[in-house]
Order: sequence, then structure tokens, then C-alpha cells
Amino acid sequence: MFDILSTAELTASASIAVGFLSWAMAETAGGRAAVLVLLAAWFGLVLAIGATGALGPALGGPSALGLTVLLPIGALIWAYFALPSVRTAVAAKPVPALIALHALRLLGLLFLVLYAAGRLPAPFAPSAGWGDVFIGATALPLAWAVARFGARVRPLVFLWNALGVADLVIALTLGPLSAPGPLQVFLGPPDSSPMTTLPWLIIPGFLVPILFFIHIVIFHRLLARNEAPERARAWLGGEAKAA
Repeated sequence: MFDILSTAELTASASIAVGFLSWAMAETAGGRAAVLVLLAAWFGLVLAIGATGALGPALGGPSALGLTVLLPIGALIWAYFALPSVRTAVAAKPVPALIALHALRLLGLLFLVLYAAGRLPAPFAPSAGWGDVFIGATALPLAWAVARFGARVRPLVFLWNALGVADLVIALTLGPLSAPGPLQVFLGPPDSSPMTTLPWLIIPGFLVPILFFIHIVIFHRLLARNEAPERARAWLGGEAKAA
């Protein structure tokens, strides 16, 4: 029953992420439809990989999972910096909305339940779980603070964003180190191999690349030095479009 409910929660979260990126990465109906198709195809590929066991130890294990995570991150970051239409569309979206998307990381509770049930190992599951819960629980209050106080909370946004990135990097490091294979340092059972199967593969294979990409976008917006103070305030509050 837990796995069935988790599948529903992860699918719903992936749908929210797809809808958000479709809105954020394009400004026209046609552009958003194109983004939606590409994201749906990516999600379908992740499901196919998980269903066929293509990331099992005999077929690459942690190394293959790493490519499943890193290639989409690279593609999203490339699209943002290389395609002016994408960068302009994303830059027009209010930072509070970008922050609020990370409320999805309350799904970190799933890691904690799996750990308590002896299905995922330490330190991977507690670290990933509690880190995600913290970032997810603070996302909406921080988004409100940015909308309310603007540039005055910029240092807090920077700290929160850095912690969010660190949490994802630590999880992506501890996962392979806890999986069967040449990289394994933390011996099981249990091990982190369930993360290569459905429904759990949806997290590293789909949600993590999207959330990591949003962190990069937030950093880029925070570090932009060509905005006048007035535009910077509007940017943080989501009241104007950035060029």
C-alpha cells in the first residue's frame, strides 16, 4: 500500500514539475506545448528505464544512474544559457515561484519511511530525507518573504539555495556510495539499489534534475550584476520582467 501511495504522490509531483517548467521555459502557447511534449517524453523514458531494470548492477548500476541524472541537468542548463527564448522566459518568472516549487521536496519523508522500514541505508536515506524535508518545509515561507520584503531577504535566499544544492549533491554522492558495485563504500543490506527501480527512480531520474536546474536559475538571478537596484527589487518580488 505504501508503494502504491508513493507512486501516486511521485507521479503527481512530476506532473506539477512538468506543468511548472512548461510555464516557465516558454512564453507562447506553442512553446509551452513543445516543452510539455519534451518533458513528457523524458518522463516516459524514465519510466521505461525503471520498468525494464536497465539500471541494474549488471547493466551499469550507479554509473548508469549518474548519467540518468546528470544528462538531463546538463540539457536543462544548456537550454537556459544557450537559448535566448528560454532564458528570457525563465527570467520573466518571479523568484518566489521558483522557490515555491521546492515544496515538492517534502517528498523526502519517503526516504525516512523507507529507512525506518529497513529498505534504504544510512547515511544516504536520513541525509537525503531530512535535507529534502528542511528545504521543502521552508520553501513556501521563504517564497512569501521574498514576495513581501524583496531584496532585503536576498542573503537568506542565497543561503537557502546553497543548502538546497548541497543537499542534492550529498544525496547524489551517497547514493552511488551505498549501491552494489565498485563505488560502494557503505555496505548493506540494505543498499540504495531501490532508487534504480520504480517508483523511486522518478526522484533521481526526473525530479532531482528539475529541482537542481531551478537552483541554478535562482543562483544566476541572484548573482546577476547588470540589474539596477529598482529592477533587482522588482525581480525578487516578481513584479517585472528581467531582460
